[in-house]
Amino acid sequence: MTRTIVASASREIIIGFDQPFCVIGERINPTGRKKLAAEMVAGNFETVIKDALEQAAAGATMLDVNAGVTAVDPNATEPALLVQTLEIVQGLVDLPLSIDSSVSAAIEAGLKVAKGRPLVNSVTGEEEKLEAILPLVKKYDVPVVAISNDETGISEDPDVRFAVAKKIVERAQDYGIKPHDVVVDPLVMPIGAMGTAGRQVFALLRRLREELKVNTTCGLSNISFGLPHRHGINAAFIPMVIGAGMTSAIMNPCRPQEMEAVRGANVLNGTDRDCMTWIRTYKDYKPGEHAVAAPVKVSAPGEAANNGGRRRGGRDARLARAG
Repeated sequence: MTRTIVASASREIIIGFDQPFCVIGERINPTGRKKLAAEMVAGNFETVIKDALEQAAAGATMLDVNAGVTAVDPNATEPALLVQTLEIVQGLVDLPLSIDSSVSAAIEAGLKVAKGRPLVNSVTGEEEKLEAILPLVKKYDVPVVAISNDETGISEDPDVRFAVAKKIVERAQDYGIKPHDVVVDPLVMPIGAMGTAGRQVFALLRRLREELKVNTTCGLSNISFGLPHRHGINAAFIPMVIGAGMTSAIMNPCRPQEMEAVRGANVLNGTDRDCMTWIRTYKDYKPGEHAVAAPVKVSAPGEAANNGGRRRGGRDARLARAG
């Protein structure tokens, strides 16, 4: 059984087909959030702190951390800002982290300060990216997100996206990186622009599970881009991709409707043993209310916290253009 292990300083998480769905909190990302980007450039991390604590309290399994603020300040030094952000988040919550950057120097800087075993987000099938990122993944012995696009861009043909994923998995093996440490993002297209986007990703997920035997992730909200009431579409999408074999997603855990879909899918998929997480979360449920995750312990900045329990803006923009 394929198992991808990620860890914080004291907590290990397993991403796998026999595990509860891994929710990777997306909120610590200034892409498309000009106010957050401006705050980070100015050294103000109040929103980062708020987002980290709220996502942990809402039930996130991991947190994605991105410091790409060049849209606001082209002269910003991403490696230093990413390191600062990672250290702040690690001092707040004891959750594994996803180091999210398209800049290899920033990724390595992040890997030097990250505690435990973070996830690197990401590498594509572009030769330049493969040669820059895969040696870092091997050097630091961490798993990596493999995005199914290459020099030709994002293909609308699911067979092409599968071929790119296979190429990345094979190239990773050339560096001594096992398939269980490659988490493939098959790329979710906006359903409003491509009516077959749902069926495409369901078929891709089955192939990735059965043929490559890899874990998978996606930028979940891409599916609803451009549509009204996006959270309804996202919530419907979640159990369908889990049923097709997806094992994690970069998403907003602070959306109760979507987290209810995750927890319900875990129950029905048999990964919430004895339905205990569902029972703890919803035992006091009242009609018309959305439950939140069971209370967790959080701490002030600089103090470790134990939050109980055991992959995006740039990508959204690329997919929107592809649509």
